[in-house]
Amino acid sequence: MTEQRSQRTLTGAPGERPSSRESLAEGPISEQTAAPVPAGGDPKNTAGGNGKSNAVRPGDRIFKNLTTGAGVFVVALIGLIGVFLVIQAIPALKANQVSFLFSREWSTGDSGNLRFGILDLLLVTVTTSLVALVIAMPVSLGIALFLTQYAPRRLSRAFAYVIDLLAAVPSIIFGLWGLLVLAPTIEPFSAWLNETFSWIPIFAVGNIAPNIRGSIFTAGVVLAVMLLPIITSLTREVFERTPTPQIEGALALGATRWEVIRTTVLPFGKAGYIGASMLGLGRALGETIALTVILLIPSTGFDWSIFDGGATFASKIAADASEFNDPTSAGAYIAAGLVLFVLTFVVNFFARAIIGDKKGDR
Repeated sequence: MTEQRSQRTLTGAPGERPSSRESLAEGPISEQTAAPVPAGGDPKNTAGGNGKSNAVRPGDRIFKNLTTGAGVFVVALIGLIGVFLVIQAIPALKANQVSFLFSREWSTGDSGNLRFGILDLLLVTVTTSLVALVIAMPVSLGIALFLTQYAPRRLSRAFAYVIDLLAAVPSIIFGLWGLLVLAPTIEPFSAWLNETFSWIPIFAVGNIAPNIRGSIFTAGVVLAVMLLPIITSLTREVFERTPTPQIEGALALGATRWEVIRTTVLPFGKAGYIGASMLGLGRALGETIALTVILLIPSTGFDWSIFDGGATFASKIAADASEFNDPTSAGAYIAAGLVLFVLTFVVNFFARAIIGDKKGDR
């Protein structure tokens, strides 16, 4: 009985906290639970009480600094390019005699009487890129679906490799092919399209008629071929990441191949497909040599028809490079390049935002 009472005195009743005196008898809690600290060490550098150091290794620190420096360098480089364009364009913009944004006139031969506006260049650039995008998007979607959902594995790899090789073809080759081979081939179709739907402004007779080979339509078709490898490659990668359980579940429920594509593949890859198309649009806006070769015929201005002639930002700068001997006159083209720089940057920003939102939803 005496032993039981002494035991209860030491341990306390069930659910009852021991007295402070009893706790002190057993020793401070900090001494019971604290992890041993290495001699001369810092408690902050211990991990899990095992005495191992969490200090960053020199190799990790070097790699982190290199990657951070590379990222900062790219951002700084883009910023410096923008600053350079602004500084070089300001003198020409101050000397400009017409509205830079809304004038269609372009006369930079006399540096004392500069008259340049970008409205025509902007409209031709956007229209050519949109024509290319309208043609390239459905074709790229069909190719990506065929390679990922219908074609055998070996055939899919071979076809994907061939399509990716299109990106390695120089743009000057595309330009010569478009002017000398494609334009004469599609001329009957262009003439039929122009005659049949001329009551629609976008298909009306252009300002370079009857020679429609060097039109915005021809340039758009060539540009669409150049966009195929970009849009197809990115879209194919997105479609291949469709979760297999979703596809197998749809097939188990009796869905056809097209129903599987419509209910699982397309919803999963829709944002990636749109993002790839936006990246292709950014590529189309800045295309230079191919469009310079095709859009050779002088025009009187853009009249909202795809059978008009004209020049894009990039092709105008490339075609008139001989006028860059005067800094003020060259500033007019630099100002146009600044608008193209901002336009391409905005398009790519939205493309990355779309892709980023889709990754966040997953």
